[in-house]
Amino acid sequence: MKLDVELPPERLSRAVDQAVQRLARRTRVPGFRPGKAPRAMLERVLGQGAVLDEAVEHLVEDAYRDALVEKLILPLNQAKIDVQQAEEGKALVFSATVAVRPDVKLGDYRDFNFKPEIEQITDVTVDKVIDELRDQNATLAPVEDRAARKGDYVVVGYTGSRDGVPFEGGSSERMPLILGDERLIPGFEDHVVGIRLGDRIEFDITFPDDYADADLAGKPAHFQVELKELREKILPDTDDEFARGMGDYADLPALRAEVQQRLERNALDRARHQFADRIIEYAVANATMELPDILVDQEVEVMHDEFRVSLSRQGIAQDAYLKATSQTEEDLHKDLRPRAEQRVKVLLVLSTVAETEGVNVDDEAVQAEVERSRQRYAGDAKLISYFESERGRNFIRSTLRRTAVVERLVDDWMTAHPEHPRLPHIEDDTTTAIEAPSAGSESSEKKEPVESGSPA
Repeated sequence: MKLDVELPPERLSRAVDQAVQRLARRTRVPGFRPGKAPRAMLERVLGQGAVLDEAVEHLVEDAYRDALVEKLILPLNQAKIDVQQAEEGKALVFSATVAVRPDVKLGDYRDFNFKPEIEQITDVTVDKVIDELRDQNATLAPVEDRAARKGDYVVVGYTGSRDGVPFEGGSSERMPLILGDERLIPGFEDHVVGIRLGDRIEFDITFPDDYADADLAGKPAHFQVELKELREKILPDTDDEFARGMGDYADLPALRAEVQQRLERNALDRARHQFADRIIEYAVANATMELPDILVDQEVEVMHDEFRVSLSRQGIAQDAYLKATSQTEEDLHKDLRPRAEQRVKVLLVLSTVAETEGVNVDDEAVQAEVERSRQRYAGDAKLISYFESERGRNFIRSTLRRTAVVERLVDDWMTAHPEHPRLPHIEDDTTTAIEAPSAGSESSEKKEPVESGSPA
């Protein structure tokens, strides 16, 4: 958007007087007390035109800000200012070109022909969860009367070499493994399967072509391996005693009933979120807009920051990751861009739907979220400070608003279809004694609203 601004000569005249006062206060002029030097002496020290330049700079800044407020414009970046006329006794004329949020033309976002899909929980699904609980409560027992097999817990010592010379990182005195998990290079553990406690073996193996260490990728190596410990997993019996060990359950049927209930609640929650995702996809697909590069660029930076945090939590430095994957930051940004474009579309469409539906978030809700953030990020003073700032509160408000509008669309559909099983909000749920593992489902966790730095 381009703003053309013209200010009357008298405003420039007042701005010049104010500029003289400001410059006089911060400029040392021999023979004059601070703030008392006249314009002529100031320009002798600072240069001809210094006063006018100061006046124009401040006046343009003030007038541009006033224009944004008057025209209800939310800029996405710093404006490009072009001053066409700045002479005393004449009008000040300038233009400001700035990127703004694009107009979004909504299509249909309510009249969709799909409905929530709820996963059916069967005895087989419950059996998988019970097996996972047994696995989590298994014990390990030493093995001496047989060879190692897949699923066993072992400790090996090994030394790797190339052309008879050990290579860096190729040896370990005690490396714990679960045979079959392929923790080491592909094929390594297959050689351990079938040997007995105390056995020593030697074999050749080739590193994968995509191995992180470029010096070893695709290269053959020789390994000497000793099996130092061999243990097997002993699962508890599926009986009443096992159930009572899991909590306040009288018998196995009581435990199975609790698992069934939890899985059914998870299925309802998952169905609600998947349904909401489909509504969002439907609304975005039917909307038309032009994405400003500045918004997509900002979202790429947000996603890059999220990726850095993710690597940091895994103890991986970004430089090390880029080196291992033979990438540059430019390559990473290129990979992130398609998803960034989609995220921006979602943000813009949901914001526009919220405006259309009249969905607003009051100050009380924002403050409540700020309080939750103080508790959630108690050890991160910088992040707490951000959420307490005006910018942070605006971010919280827009995030809550987008979430609220999606929840409204889901609730409205449910109201219009009373025959459909109710899909409760996750907040309506109550914690049960068993947090059922994920067997038979991808996730039982609530999805958090997408957080973004984009001003939508």
